Amino acid sequence: MHAARKPYLARMLQRAALATTLSLLISLGLAGCVAAGAKIARTQVPTGGPSLVVLGIAQDGGVPQAGSFGDPRWDDPSRTREVASLGIVDPRSGKRWMIDATPDFRRQSLELYRASGGAAKPVVDGIFLTHAHMGHYTGLMFLGHESIGAKSVPVYAMARMGEFLRANGPWSQLVKYDNITIMPLVAGEPVRLADDLTVTAIVVPHRQEFSEVVAFKIAGPTRTALWLPDIDSWREWDAQGTRLEDMLATVDIAYLDGTFFANGEIPGRDMSGFPHPFMSHTIERLAALPASERAKVRFIHLNHTNPALAAGTAARNTIDAAGMRVADEGEIEPLFNRVAP
Repeated sequence: MHAARKPYLARMLQRAALATTLSLLISLGLAGCVAAGAKIARTQVPTGGPSLVVLGIAQDGGVPQAGSFGDPRWDDPSRTREVASLGIVDPRSGKRWMIDATPDFRRQSLELYRASGGAAKPVVDGIFLTHAHMGHYTGLMFLGHESIGAKSVPVYAMARMGEFLRANGPWSQLVKYDNITIMPLVAGEPVRLADDLTVTAIVVPHRQEFSEVVAFKIAGPTRTALWLPDIDSWREWDAQGTRLEDMLATVDIAYLDGTFFANGEIPGRDMSGFPHPFMSHTIERLAALPASERAKVRFIHLNHTNPALAAGTAARNTIDAAGMRVADEGEIEPLFNRVAP
């Protein structure tokens, strides 16, 4: 062999060995992330009917929040949480929808795609918006020409919410460029996604600086769910003529506002006037209900300070003892009765 080629071959062998080593390390690293609960891939929804996929459970700012530079959760993917969002998948039609477009839209649209097992385009067949607070609509920006450049994605919005999008940039540009098509929502009137699948807006009392605030009831062939990420208080809902207990009786699953666990969670601040019901208040209010009713409750929209984010804490143990639980990101709930094999 020509002597001049020996150093070259030696370098190539070294590079090949390094590549193999790096590949092994990456593989082991990813395996460790999966074992630690990192969000790599989710289970696909069952065939045969529509299902729900929980895409995020955090309050608008996510977990951890921006500016919390010392939060150890930054370096532990198993402890991060994405902003509250719910996916609806119907394998029969190959379609999928989102409730709320969050700042975590990129990852959540990927997770919804993976769970659906459907086509890559359109990225989503429709988006239902609860209201105009940061964590619930700003993900729409990824549908614009700087990113996906989507075509006529239906965005279901109440009257004020729709007008807010039409009249204010940069959202108005999404309308102008036909990235989105605003579809009117009317409280109490179901939107039919299939013959046996509907989504119905329910007005709830919450800060309405820019739009109405709604929850959604999703009704499938045999099962129904409530998605309610924000509300000022159950007492104010009572005053509007809707009792939480009565709503629970009409659904099989209730994803409820669990922003804060209890007063004192944020040091040095009186939280009694915060516009969210404490988890502890919800637990106390529903304590007299049968276990089957309490088991429907799954808390979402948890603030980064909420101790119930972590398993094994006193807060989480209190929720578990009450027969309720915190929703899991990636959990799938069929809205139909599955036939056993």
